[in-house]
Amino acid sequence: MSESESDSQEQIAVVLPDGSELAVDADATVEDCAYEIGPGLGRDTVAGKLDGELVAKEQPVYDGAKLEIVTDQSDEYLEVMRHSAAHCLAQAVERHYDDVDLAIGPPTDEGFYYDFDNLDVDEEDLAALEDEIEEIIAADYEIEREEVSIEEAEERLADEPYKLELLEEFADENETVSFYKQGEWEDLCAGPHVDSTGDIGAVELLEIAGAYWRGDEENPMQTRIYGTAFEDESDLEAFLERKREAEQRDHRRIGNEMNLFSIQDVTGPGLPLYHPPGKTILKELEDFVEDLNQDAGYDYVETPHVFKTDLWHRSGHYENYQDDMFIFDVGDDEFGLKPMNCPGHAAIFQDQSWSYRDLPIRYAENGKVYRKEQRGELSGLSRVWAFTIDDGHLFIRPDQIQSEVEQIMDMITDVLDTFDLEYEMALATRPEKSVGSDEIWERAEAQLESVLEARDHDYEIEEGDGAFYGPKIDFAFEDAIGRSWDGPTVQLDFNMPERFDLSYVGEDNEEHRPVMIHRALYGSYERFFMMLIEHYEGRFPLWLAPEQLRVLPISDDNLAYAREIAAEFDDFRVEVDDRDSTLERKIRAAHDDRVPYQIIVGDNEEDAGNISVRDRFEDQEYDVSIEDFKEHLETERDEQRTQPDFLQD
Repeated sequence: MSESESDSQEQIAVVLPDGSELAVDADATVEDCAYEIGPGLGRDTVAGKLDGELVAKEQPVYDGAKLEIVTDQSDEYLEVMRHSAAHCLAQAVERHYDDVDLAIGPPTDEGFYYDFDNLDVDEEDLAALEDEIEEIIAADYEIEREEVSIEEAEERLADEPYKLELLEEFADENETVSFYKQGEWEDLCAGPHVDSTGDIGAVELLEIAGAYWRGDEENPMQTRIYGTAFEDESDLEAFLERKREAEQRDHRRIGNEMNLFSIQDVTGPGLPLYHPPGKTILKELEDFVEDLNQDAGYDYVETPHVFKTDLWHRSGHYENYQDDMFIFDVGDDEFGLKPMNCPGHAAIFQDQSWSYRDLPIRYAENGKVYRKEQRGELSGLSRVWAFTIDDGHLFIRPDQIQSEVEQIMDMITDVLDTFDLEYEMALATRPEKSVGSDEIWERAEAQLESVLEARDHDYEIEEGDGAFYGPKIDFAFEDAIGRSWDGPTVQLDFNMPERFDLSYVGEDNEEHRPVMIHRALYGSYERFFMMLIEHYEGRFPLWLAPEQLRVLPISDDNLAYAREIAAEFDDFRVEVDDRDSTLERKIRAAHDDRVPYQIIVGDNEEDAGNISVRDRFEDQEYDVSIEDFKEHLETERDEQRTQPDFLQD
């Protein structure tokens, strides 16, 4: 064999973002590839992405890998820097506290955290830890990566029980593992990290919380310290201002102030109780979606909260969702609270014979479902055990896919436009844990992509984020302070019709398999309601406000007239403030209760047969005709419910 042939065999090719291929040595790392592209890029390399996964620059590449180089100009740089900041936090903790056991410390979307065992710390201690982190950053320690054998790693981690547990998992697939060292401190870690602690910008520690090891309630409760890091102080301060704004809008605080909902220990975690004002808002949201469903030709069905697990075995939920289900025995049978509504709807469709002329069949249900979230993950209405999906399931012919998906997308955009929400779309593809053949998945993904392309929508691909039974189009929207929320979705499913043996008789008098579409216009009422509370800061538009009007009599002498006025507005949710209090206090109470309009009546209004009106922005108008104001309210309410132009500055 010639020397050139030998060299050729030792070469591999990686694919660069522009689609071109780069030939490198078989043992090349991400950093080596960067230097092959150019010495400047090589010097600037902080990390890399291999097939979308963020990796250390020392990571070897492999033949056919899609490679992206990460520098301090890349979107991923902040994630790398925050990971390094988490290491600085752990180093600071071990400098201040003895006998602490380290767990894990990953970056997050908003910063980072590190989990510790045997750590007694409170909020007052964070300032000292921040000072220590600043000293570590100022010391500009080089962050060095070292590959060691499993045996050597075990020796280094002999006093770290949680790290040893992680090491056991690494040892199953690797002969070596990596440590990162900065100054006197080191940690078992795959990386990536910045080159030195001095590269870390502005850091702030945020809060302390409890967290179970590996998220399992059976494991020890650890101390989790949250922090964040940015490249400079101005970015950090902007983040902290957004955080203060988010705390001001916290739905749990506002929900308590407005008596919207409660989650009580006596009734159970993650199980919200809706009080009359909260249920009033939910009922308006339900009625709005029901009008859309009626216009789109949906029929309402209802399914029970619990099924035999035979149904979940058939649908595939048992094998893919068992850990998230509440399962129990009744006699010799096993039952489960439903985590999704779709198998019940499939069972309803299966109970009849259908012709191609009958399709599409569209079912809708405001269906309560249950997911066994870890207690440490429960948070107000955002993460709960029991929630309600504005669910819809369609059974259609293959030739109806495009038109039905387009109709659903129109319904979703109607909802988001009504609340004046900016949104983005993404196509979520097959996850690692899924059912069905490659052929079915490729077909379903191609169908959804075709709809998006046909309508010229901008969208991203979210690899591996589909449902276990099919790909989906997800809508993410922004609230008033720029936070992104997952919400509506439309999902294409060729698998469940197969598993339930669903069929219809075609024009050829032969049996054919329908396609199933899953869709939700809000996502879940709980999360959407939570978002609306924070989006509006409790100041709901007129059509949603649990109390729309409050009549304020100036004195007890005007109380009878106040009640007459309230009766005139009985098409609205109106209350009379009949407390023995001054008008100023009544106005302040109505403002604090976030009532959109106050109607003020005194001797002048009673003598003239009219009213004075004050809105939530403290604008007041006198000598207002009852009929004129009623017409104004009706117009405002109706326009808000259907048009996206109702928000006030």
